[in-house]
Parts: sequence; C-alpha cells; structure tokens
Amino acid sequence: MRPERDVTEEVLPEGSAIREVLIVDDSRLQRRIAGGLLRRWGYRVREAGSGAEALELCDEALPDLVLSDWMMPGMSGPEFCTAFRRLAGARYGYFILLTAKSDKEEVAAGLDAGADDFLTKPVNGGELRARISAGERILRMQREMVEKNRLVTETLDQLQQLYDAIDRDLIEARKLQQSLIAERYRDFGAAQVSLLLQSAGHVGGDLVGMFQVSDEVIGIYALDVSGHGISSALMTARLAGYLSASVPEQNVALYRRDDGRFAMRPPQDTLAALNSMCLEDMETEHYFTICLAEVDLGSGRLRLAQAGHPHPVIQRRSGACELLGQGGLPVGLIPGACYDGIEARLGPGDRLMIHSDGVVECADPAGRQLGDAGLQRILGDLNQTRGQACLESVIWKLADHAGGDRFEDDVSAVLLEFRGGYFQG
Repeated sequence: MRPERDVTEEVLPEGSAIREVLIVDDSRLQRRIAGGLLRRWGYRVREAGSGAEALELCDEALPDLVLSDWMMPGMSGPEFCTAFRRLAGARYGYFILLTAKSDKEEVAAGLDAGADDFLTKPVNGGELRARISAGERILRMQREMVEKNRLVTETLDQLQQLYDAIDRDLIEARKLQQSLIAERYRDFGAAQVSLLLQSAGHVGGDLVGMFQVSDEVIGIYALDVSGHGISSALMTARLAGYLSASVPEQNVALYRRDDGRFAMRPPQDTLAALNSMCLEDMETEHYFTICLAEVDLGSGRLRLAQAGHPHPVIQRRSGACELLGQGGLPVGLIPGACYDGIEARLGPGDRLMIHSDGVVECADPAGRQLGDAGLQRILGDLNQTRGQACLESVIWKLADHAGGDRFEDDVSAVLLEFRGGYFQG
C-alpha cells in the first residue's frame, strides 16, 4: 500500500515568486527549525553555516529568499547581505535578517546593507510566514517590472531597427527627390538660371525647375505642396512629370504647334489645367502653391501666373526690387478656379527670383518673420553676387536671421539673371 501523504505538507501555488530559500546561520539547530517550517510549506531549502559558505551556494544558484542570522563568525549577516546584493545583480532576492537586536541604529545599519526585513529570534512560525508573504508580493511586482522593462527594451530595439530602416529609405528618397532637379544651373546665353532646393527634413514638398520651350523661350517654376514628409514628396515627384523638361509631350505647360514645334501655353491656363487634374485625377487631399513663368530670351518679356505662392521679385540692375502678382488661389482647392496672368519686362542686368514661403516666413528666435521687405534687403546686399553663389548667400543670411541653419520649412528658389540682347542683331 502507498503511504499516506503528510497532510501538514503544502504545495506552493503555480507562479509563486519564492520557491527556493537559503538559510544562513552558524547554529545547526536554528537551521533545522527554520528549514523544517519552510520545507513543510513547500519551499526548497538550502543551508549554509557561514556567510562565506552561503556565497559559494549563491554562485551556484541564486535563491529567491535569504534568511540570515545577524551574528555569525567571520562574516556578519549585514556583511553577507552587502556581498549578496553585489552578486545578485539584476535578479532581486528578498533578504530577511534574524536578530535579537532592536536598536534603531542597528536596524538602520541592516537596511543600509540591503536587508528588506527583520525577524526577532527566536523565530515565530506565523510571523515568518507573514514576512515571506510580504516578500512574495514584492518579488512578484519586481519581476513583473523586470519583465515589462524587458518587453519595453525589446520593443524599443525593434522600433529603433524600424526607424533605422525608414531613415535609410528616407535618405534614398531624399537623393531621388534631389535628382528631380537634373540641373542646378544652366546658361541659356541671354539668361542664366540657378536653382535652390533645401528640405527641412529628409524629404519635402518644394520643387523648382526649368524647361526650354524653344531657342527663344524658356519656362521656370517653383511650387510648394501642402504638408511635409513622404506624401508631399510623392506629390512633387508627380508634378515634376507634369512639368517635365526632358519629355515635352508630358509637360502640361506646352502644346505642339501646327509646324510640329512646341510652344508654351499662357501660364494662367496651365495652372487652371493643373487645378482640374489635381481635383479630378490625382485623388489626393494635398494642394499646392505655384508660380510659373515664361521668359522670352530675346525681348526680356515675362509672362507668369501665381497660385498662392509668395510674390516673385524682380531686382533691377540698379538694385531696386519690385514685387509681382496678387497671390491667387492655391491649386487643388476649388473646382473651376481661375488665375490671372501677369506681364513684365526684364532689361539687361535685371533678375527675377521665384521663392517659397520658407524664405519669407523664416523666423528669428523671437518669432519675427523675414517677410518681403527682409528678402529685398538681402537681395540688395547681394546685388553684385551672381548665380549659385547668390542663392548660397541667401541661405547663409537666412541662417543668420533664424539663429541656426535648421529651418522649420523647406527653402527653395529659382533665380533668373537676364543679360539681354542675345537674339537681337
């Protein structure tokens, strides 16, 4: 027959935080008494007669709970506790000191050594069990916290990996977006055109460009898609195709004449066409501002249309500046929107700048925007500076105004410098 099970022996509940207890006491009798109670309650028990022996056992496997006498030969209970804490590292073990001491200074010394609780000798079984229950709650919370921290760390690591992957993709996207501007500078003989595009983030919603219509005519433009980031950048890429310099058949600003040559539509008609395409075909919530100009290289005649974009600036040879346009509605907001055509004339030595709102809305540390007047002052200072050097100097002056070279918005501009007389005999 099978022997009857000792009804006084208990089984620890599943998931108990305390399963193994280390008893450290130089008295074999005290170890036997405490060990008997703990084994009856279902705990696995190891025993050590000194602090040094206990440390050897801890090297093999750390206990969940330590029950240590205070007064022992060689290494005292508090000294062993200090060594145990160094050994345990991130895995916390609950430490109870057994003592006959009740002096507050002695108790404070035990707490400083790392003890969690105290029991007065001789040990009372009910009190010991209550203190172990308290340790159980603390260890469970501590291990739950460690597990949650582990999960948080793993999640952060995964997020960092995702961020790194996205960052690499955005860097490539930035390269692709910058490649939309095939040329940053071009000499057309009677005029020079320089382009500036600096995104506030990896990618942005600004785009500048130029295209040659014929030997006598060129088109230039600057646009700014609403919002920031990837979706805005994708929109600019699509618009770059609609204003293509390399494939005139796809450029909505151009039409083929009866003789087979291309000519430029009135800029206001092109903006109206883009407005319809944006609302009917693109299926996007984005809208954009744009300024599109046609420049006759022989006569200096300038035709342009403005759709919510900042006022273009003509800087005369003398250095005086003139603002063009009345603003107009952005493209992609209202069906059937109409746009006004603007005409002007450039003389030899004059230049035209079409810029984004990132230029005139650049704010200083106090929040004051540069504005049209500020841009005119900058152009006045740079009246003798030409081409790409002029645009780079504009960036430096914006950084000086902003108090740093990181801008809140994309900064872009087209600078056309007119020599004149190229086609006139």
